[in-house]
Amino acid sequence: MYKKFIKRLIDIIVALVALPFVLLLIMIIAPFIYLEDRGPIFYNAERRGLNGKAFKMYKFRSMHVNAPDIRNDDSSTYNSDTDPRVTRVGYFLRKASLDEVLQFLNVLKGDMSLIGPRPNLTSKPLKSLDELERKRITIKPGITGYNQAYFRNSIPQREKYVNDCYYVDHISFALDVKIILQTVKTVLLNKNINTNTSEKNSLTGNQND
Repeated sequence: MYKKFIKRLIDIIVALVALPFVLLLIMIIAPFIYLEDRGPIFYNAERRGLNGKAFKMYKFRSMHVNAPDIRNDDSSTYNSDTDPRVTRVGYFLRKASLDEVLQFLNVLKGDMSLIGPRPNLTSKPLKSLDELERKRITIKPGITGYNQAYFRNSIPQREKYVNDCYYVDHISFALDVKIILQTVKTVLLNKNINTNTSEKNSLTGNQND
């Protein structure tokens, strides 16, 4: 009952409540992003959603235009306080997790939920996903989730998948409340923002913000 109906109802209510604040943030943040390098305000990233269906995930652009895609050995995104791809405004947005607030629009559309596994890129063919990767897309991806609340970027990608599958198996209102409260705590304390994994991959492709 909670997983199929109540969770979606909560998503809609919270997204509608958040909508005026999202619009206000767009008006405040957009000029700063544009004025820094005259680039686009938004970054619409193609991501894999429920059951592998692709969708456009909305974000404020935090990297320079056409920044290369740097990834860690486990294919997770590279994050660093000294990452030259990130704009000055982008550093602030990431620190405060404000680059993600546009995803309330994705929640309202039904592409995402407030809480769930973070959506992955669509570059890996659906048929090549392993058991963990398939299980984590049996629910909608979230703005935040178990990993973002407790670990953020401090653990390997594979461990994140294990945690995502734990969440899939234990979805409940109580767990979602715990994740929301822990997410607020983690963001306010700026905990586990960056991964310690060194950048070893080649610089290919466009920005993956």
